[in-house]
Amino acid sequence: MERIPILRMGSTLLVTIQIDMQDQTAVALQDDLADRIAQTGASGVLIDISALEIVDSFVGRMLTSISGIARVLSATTVVGGMQPAVAITLVELGLSLEGVRMALNIERGMALLQRGESDSAR
Repeated sequence: MERIPILRMGSTLLVTIQIDMQDQTAVALQDDLADRIAQTGASGVLIDISALEIVDSFVGRMLTSISGIARVLSATTVVGGMQPAVAITLVELGLSLEGVRMALNIERGMALLQRGESDSAR
């Protein structure tokens, strides 16, 4: 099974998904991210899905689950780079990705996380 790399950029963990995610890969990513958030004390997780052409209902639920786990560990999750076809598919499947913050691209996602950090520092 292929593992998805998790990079640390300051207080943010960056995940760039470059492969079509199978169920096992999504579960491993969830576990790996939970461990890395706990180890590093990261305050943000940015998941880049711009390379994904297909997101099924399982992967959609896993993104929601990852966001919930990160929130419990005091980290904010932003998913960025969703292609229009993926967004349409998720809506047609009835998945709203509740609790998951979205950004048009990675730059906006990083800015969203940085704004959140400065808001919480006040």
